[in-house]
Amino acid sequence: MAILARLLRKQNLDTLKVRATEFLGPGWRLLVSDMEGRIVHPSGDGQARLPDTGLLTLPLHLDKVPVGKALLAPPPDARPDQTGLADKVLAFFSAAVEEILTRENIRRVLAAETLQKYRELSLLHRATLTLNQSLRPRDVARALLAEFLSGDIPADGGIIYLRKAGTTHFLPQRSFGASKKCGMEEIAGSTLFMDVVKSGKPEIINDLASDKRWRGEAPGLTAMLIAPLLSASQCVGVLVLGACGAPRFDANHLQYVGTIASVAGIAMGNALHFESVQLLIKSLMQALATAIDARDPFTAGHSQRVARLSVALAKAVHENQDIFPEVRFTDNDLQEIIYAGLLHDVGKIGIREQVLTKSSRLPKDRLDIIGQRLALWSDVTGGAWREDFAALSRINGSDGITRDDAALIGRIGKLEIVAGGRVLPMLTDEEVQTLLIPRGNLTPEERREIERHPSESYRILQHIPFPENMRRLLTIISQHHERLDGSGYPSGLRGDEILLQSRIIAIVDIYDAITMERHYKPALPRNKALAVLRHEAADGKIDSDLVRLFAEKNDEIEEDAMRMAMHTDNEDYLPETPGHAEEESA
Repeated sequence: MAILARLLRKQNLDTLKVRATEFLGPGWRLLVSDMEGRIVHPSGDGQARLPDTGLLTLPLHLDKVPVGKALLAPPPDARPDQTGLADKVLAFFSAAVEEILTRENIRRVLAAETLQKYRELSLLHRATLTLNQSLRPRDVARALLAEFLSGDIPADGGIIYLRKAGTTHFLPQRSFGASKKCGMEEIAGSTLFMDVVKSGKPEIINDLASDKRWRGEAPGLTAMLIAPLLSASQCVGVLVLGACGAPRFDANHLQYVGTIASVAGIAMGNALHFESVQLLIKSLMQALATAIDARDPFTAGHSQRVARLSVALAKAVHENQDIFPEVRFTDNDLQEIIYAGLLHDVGKIGIREQVLTKSSRLPKDRLDIIGQRLALWSDVTGGAWREDFAALSRINGSDGITRDDAALIGRIGKLEIVAGGRVLPMLTDEEVQTLLIPRGNLTPEERREIERHPSESYRILQHIPFPENMRRLLTIISQHHERLDGSGYPSGLRGDEILLQSRIIAIVDIYDAITMERHYKPALPRNKALAVLRHEAADGKIDSDLVRLFAEKNDEIEEDAMRMAMHTDNEDYLPETPGHAEEESA
């Protein structure tokens, strides 16, 4: 009855009945019943009494399957000579009703198929948007598992495996629900798992215990829906949904999961490819940074340390709600910072090595010549010279000079050697100016050469097509020696003209330079370095809020940087969003 009631519409039959019964005259009734004889049409005649004699019937079929009967009930005064005509009218009516049933059924099937296709397209559209929001495998895996957290698929848990690059091994990536409790991390060792990988087709196994390919690898599971994630005909991962109770997966679930998996496979393949490219870029950057640092044994590892400490400080900024309440960094931002740290000194590749590795004001051979002059002067005048030469040697290797040092240089500079009618100054004007350098050991010309390296870094790197998520990389690098009061270089920027990322690298760069041994000074302890940073911040040169946070969290920042040094390929800098329903597989 349900089929007939669903497919036969009153308006379709009323006109047909009127036209058909016009041939027979008044009192004749055409009806439709189900196989049990219950009247379906007209709907109000369900309890109508049918004549005991003279009732004519013909079966009704849909796709050759009997679904009901066409009935022709004569009036009490029907004439015998109308029998032949009645048979023809009933045959016509029966054929017409079957045609209506067929057409209506086709229309409904087409409508159902159209609706199903629409739902599939909607699902594909939504899944495509969701799964392609990120080019990070972990984000794609998270988005994929999120599709099954609503309960539409009756799974107690799920897990995603990803194929390890260059191997046939699959490792658990992310999971949810009872996956760990049921031991789903051991599924990859089963014959069933590998069969699905080889076939490239999803499967439902509602009775794992009776499947010959299953040997109880996950003891808590009773049923499984497993689907490969395919990209360019290669299996890059496997999605497994498991049930711990009665079997409950059906064909609709398989179709739904298959649709999602088809999109997820492409998205995951893209993400894995992007990750491999990113790893290559990072390896090249690390190699370049190592090559630059290797020019000077005293700065070996400087770029790596600056990169890690900068990211650790940026994470502290991200997590701080008091000093930086509105600053938030994404993983992409932190990745950009670590690359900027690695490459911040790449411009030094164009700096002369004698300037880059200069360890004293005057080179040793030049100081030795001054010593010879003093010895000659002593021979001529009889004056003592060794003590003065020792003092000059000390001053030559120091980071700064005192007033007494300057007075000594001035006194020695006035000495002259008179021999053979010639007057030879003890120190040339250039030597005096070099020895009187207030801080460090670089002459103004040499300092200008060193100060070109941020601009040189920009010039060297500007032709590299860095990805969109590193669009500020060159700016960060070029600004890392700028100072808030405008005293920095190369552009003399002030205040907010300098990016926060550049300010972070500036602080870390100073800190690492102080705490590491250099040609011209020994390594100083952390507290001395922090004191220098506080002094620079008080003078308005570097960001005082960043310095305060760096000092307060110094131990944690150092430890975080050390952890990154132990896991150089890990770019998941920020923790998972609190309260997320998923769990990370071991």
